[in-house]
Amino acid sequence: MNSEQINLVQASFRDVRPVAAAMVALYMRRLLELAPSLRPMFGSDPVQQGEVWMAMLASTVNRLTEPESLVPVFRELGARQARRGVGDAHYTAAGEALLWTLGQSLGARLTPAAADAWAVAYAQLSEAMKQGAAQSRRPMATA
Repeated sequence: MNSEQINLVQASFRDVRPVAAAMVALYMRRLLELAPSLRPMFGSDPVQQGEVWMAMLASTVNRLTEPESLVPVFRELGARQARRGVGDAHYTAAGEALLWTLGQSLGARLTPAAADAWAVAYAQLSEAMKQGAAQSRRPMATA
């Protein structure tokens, strides 16, 4: 991501904060519509898991200027998610749900440039998760 994209994501996230609770519910509903196979992973309270997601999203947005610290975190997250059965199609659904939710929650405040910046951020971070998942599936080399 370039600095302009980072600024767009961070600026639009300031508009998310006042609607965060509603956004969590929208995101979880949309995600489970797009990827119903994820439902068992969220237990009986997907909204609670959504709140964890929102906290992680806030932390990630705040650290976008530090990709060297974010990428390893997302690789590890991808490895953990792979053990839970999350696959590439789930990342696609999560990205679609995120962008849809941002559009629904922010309306016209989510400019096309900001939406594109969010898409770039998600693509880069989901790629790190996919790399972590792939690495976790590789057999360990023996010496």
